[in-house]
Amino acid sequence: MDLSAFFVAFATLFATVGVADTAFIFAALTKNNTPRQRFVFATRGVLIALAILLFFAVLGDAILGVFGISIPALRTAGGLLLFLIAIDMVFARHSGGTGTTHEEEDEAKLSTDISVFPLAMPLLAGPGAISAVILLTTGAENDTEFWLVLLALLIILLMVWVTLLIAIPIQRLFGLIGLSVVSRVVGILLAALAVQFVFDGIHASGLLGGA
Repeated sequence: MDLSAFFVAFATLFATVGVADTAFIFAALTKNNTPRQRFVFATRGVLIALAILLFFAVLGDAILGVFGISIPALRTAGGLLLFLIAIDMVFARHSGGTGTTHEEEDEAKLSTDISVFPLAMPLLAGPGAISAVILLTTGAENDTEFWLVLLALLIILLMVWVTLLIAIPIQRLFGLIGLSVVSRVVGILLAALAVQFVFDGIHASGLLGGA
């Protein structure tokens, strides 16, 4: 069995879902909540994000068909979007591609329940994650690759759930410097994957005479 589809999906989703930085934002937003409340927020948020991402994973082809978008076009556009997200990660820029904007964070601080907003969306199931899921599932060459992508998604969200539950200890242990290092390393990997998506999309489109 070729597991390359799993590893590509795992690396892409690890970056776009934001396993590392989501924990830090969650810790900051829930520092005054009880452990029970943080457990409820984390569990509910991850389940809602899973439902959103599974929706786009299963109906990705149908959504593309409605708008008349080809797979090569999606791979090229998705690769460009992921590359922009990778640049933000490498240079530690704060954008809404894989997290919340400053305005969204300010609004979340006024909310008593952050499980839907901003945790489920846009932190976990944000533009980058949704684009990655559609890109990976529609690009699967067979049912085995499709299920490997879903397996990677489930593992990533399980990792997110665990890190959210221990978010405050993680924040104290690694601090902002640790987060910055992790974000940059993952950003470099995501940049390479994004460029490969663009190359694959252009090649499949036949624009260079090699479909």
